[in-house]
Amino acid sequence: MIEQDSLVEYGARRVIITITAIFCALLEIVDTTIVNVALSDMKGNLGATLPEIGWVITAYAIGNVIIVPMTSWLSQQFGRRNYFATSIIIFTVFSFLCGNATNIWELVAFRFLQGIGGGALLVTSQTIITESYPIAKRGMAQAIYGLGVIIGPTLGPPLGGYIVTNYNWPYIFYINIPIGIIATLLTLQFVRSPKFGEKRKASEIDWLGIGLLAITVGSLQFVLERGQEDDWFESTHILLLTITAALGLFFFLWRELTCEHPIVNLRVLKNGNLRIGTIMSFILGFGLYGSTFIIPLYTQTILGWTALQAGEILIPSALTTAFMMPIIGRLLSKGVKQQYLVAIGLVIFFVYSFWGYKILTPDTGREAFYWMLIVRGMGLGLLFIPITTLALSTLKGQEIGEGASFTGMMRQLGGSFGIAVITTFMAHQGAVHRSNLVSHLDVNNYEVQQTITGFQKTFESKGMTFDQAREAAYQALNGRVEKQAAVLSYMDVFFYLGLLFLICVPFILFVRKRKGKVKIDMSEAMH
Repeated sequence: MIEQDSLVEYGARRVIITITAIFCALLEIVDTTIVNVALSDMKGNLGATLPEIGWVITAYAIGNVIIVPMTSWLSQQFGRRNYFATSIIIFTVFSFLCGNATNIWELVAFRFLQGIGGGALLVTSQTIITESYPIAKRGMAQAIYGLGVIIGPTLGPPLGGYIVTNYNWPYIFYINIPIGIIATLLTLQFVRSPKFGEKRKASEIDWLGIGLLAITVGSLQFVLERGQEDDWFESTHILLLTITAALGLFFFLWRELTCEHPIVNLRVLKNGNLRIGTIMSFILGFGLYGSTFIIPLYTQTILGWTALQAGEILIPSALTTAFMMPIIGRLLSKGVKQQYLVAIGLVIFFVYSFWGYKILTPDTGREAFYWMLIVRGMGLGLLFIPITTLALSTLKGQEIGEGASFTGMMRQLGGSFGIAVITTFMAHQGAVHRSNLVSHLDVNNYEVQQTITGFQKTFESKGMTFDQAREAAYQALNGRVEKQAAVLSYMDVFFYLGLLFLICVPFILFVRKRKGKVKIDMSEAMH
């Protein structure tokens, strides 16, 4: 066990370390969602399809998920300061390369490697902040850190929107470079490494488990992203990758249950609260990153907003979540049960999703989103900390660290899978709705004829010949059908996302009660 107080800092040194760690954590979190509002620009600039452009986000998340379980061992092997500084450098270098990518798969590869560097920033930043404060002030330290973690995903889109509107999409990556350089220098100068015990040999790390995890997640992601486009199991490579993912999962579970030093300790899932908390973390990641993905996409592709406008619309949600944080902390400190707060948060998130389902049209006004997104911010505020606290509430000692790592990994996986599932689902539903709409279009119908005639006259007034105007009129009608089908697919996403959260309410209420108050020292969870 590490002597925590040996790393306590005071005065300006602690301020510098805190700012450095928070900036690094925010770099990692914001970069998860900052690309959302730039997807349309990337798609056009790189000649990518919608499922392909989704990989820009999921590749980063996969890199995070793979490296997070290794963070503790790497910190012990190379020293926390050296590992943290190296991770910042990797993150910064690949941020530069992302901005210079010339095609979609080059960008995806660089995003994956950027995620490898970024994965360590979040976990290690929390540890550094926690150990820099005396025990009496660690609650404040966690509040400072937690606020950034929670509002970070929502701050990404408005920042990305501002950059894309005023500059160009590569600058959402270039902005990381000066911050990364300054953070690296400050880390090497001020951050200290704890004195770990005997270093674990490289042969003791669960390399096979890491490989199986990467194969399973990577294969499943590819199936989810490309399945719709490649006609699912009619495609040989989709079928092979599905089998690979299934076998990879089986052997990964077997490996982790039999390995002496597993990369993911599955035995800790015997704890009922942790099992529920892990599932809820996955669903939370699904809803958080999924909703942060589709709102900018809808406002840009359907409503024709700029990237800046699409990003700014999420600011009220972020501010509401920030406002909720001290209220949630006060409620938890007074003994309000976490499962009750989570249940209320799930219901509120359902209200937000159903609200979105009701207001979406091909020309929804900006004001219609305001209160809906305020409700989203309230729901997220009620979910994030209570779910984490609930998951760890009945764990002790080393189990806390294993549980915290597990819930964090599952939240990231949930976001990764959520975006993959949503893009695939939208492509499928868009085709279904288009087919249904076309089946109701009868060229002999009076209203259809009037619409075509109206389009035709408009095009003739612009100088087109009769035949050109007639052809353009049919194309305009087809465009209207495509747009309406897309809106209906967005509505479906909101509806089913809300339904998923509502279904979870009764399950969360069955969580067994804790005996007494359990105080969780998050510094212990990091070791």
